[in-house]
Amino acid sequence: MKTKRLAQALERVESWPAEWQEQLAEIALDIDAGLKDGIYYPTPEELAGVDRGLRDADQGRFASEEEVEQAFAKFRGI
Repeated sequence: MKTKRLAQALERVESWPAEWQEQLAEIALDIDAGLKDGIYYPTPEELAGVDRGLRDADQGRFASEEEVEQAFAKFRGI
């Protein structure tokens, strides 16, 4: 059973580019997987991103608090 709002959304999605439809399908399947067993299984791409982040952390490749504040100030127009 589909809600009226979901049916409307799916009708609109049919006119989206294929790449965007694939992104939505991936999100929906992730949600579905979480509903079934409550365990999230990351994709190989997500795991690779985690590994990159851990390597960067080990090598001290993160911005200092001062650098982060300067970046925020730039975007705030300060």
